Amino acid sequence: MDKLIKYRQLIKQLLLEQVAFAERSPLAEVETIPVFDEQHDDYLIRDVGWLQRKRVRNTLLDIRLRNGKIWIEEDWTEEGFATALLEAGVPESDIVLGFQPPEMRQFTEFAVA
Repeated sequence: MDKLIKYRQLIKQLLLEQVAFAERSPLAEVETIPVFDEQHDDYLIRDVGWLQRKRVRNTLLDIRLRNGKIWIEEDWTEEGFATALLEAGVPESDIVLGFQPPEMRQFTEFAVA
């Protein structure tokens, strides 16, 4: 199977698992929504709704496929999306922590770009 197709399927699977976990939360007024844009290879999880009379619009996860690598642009999960990717067998060299400044990525165990 082509690596890009494999990564698309894996990202969607892991995001849906994260959404299922979030749906067990008692915050019924806040929806956790997966957004899959395969045309642009951008995958999100968003929280949308109301909490204590305040509007909630948060991006929990923002994952992109770019140049054959998985870019984690934003990650507010407890365990970290990179951990889930590693456990699923994705090599460190195919994961980029896009939320880190470019000059700091060299100090992580993951790809620089």
